[in-house]
Amino acid sequence: MPTLRYDALQVGDALPAFETEPVSRLTLALYCGASGDHNPIHVDTDFAHAAGQPDVFAHGMLSMAYLGRLLTNWVPQQALRDFGVRFVAITQVGDRLTCRGTVVEKMEAHGEKRVRIELSTVDQNGEVKVAGDAVVALP
Repeated sequence: MPTLRYDALQVGDALPAFETEPVSRLTLALYCGASGDHNPIHVDTDFAHAAGQPDVFAHGMLSMAYLGRLLTNWVPQQALRDFGVRFVAITQVGDRLTCRGTVVEKMEAHGEKRVRIELSTVDQNGEVKVAGDAVVALP
């Protein structure tokens, strides 16, 4: 991973985006086991129907994990200083997510040069599913 330099970044610069494979039932089952979140709304179609949903849907934290991957594809994990999201819309089975980030602020804190990144996942129709931000320290 090439070293990013604080002085080389500008507000408005975009992180390299990436697109996920379509969310599948297998992805949901694997995430369920890996995360320990065994809520049946994510894997049991009958349970989802009884709850008034047309089908199972993705864990919000799965989309947050994709955004974490976006960040750690860009900077080493130890550079992360803050990372938070809000869940905006349900991610359905079959949705293909694009993960994006944009530098929105440059600052100094605790003797470090840092940037704030605005983050989002959007589906194939452009609907925002998760939005948030992160702060990373850069040399």
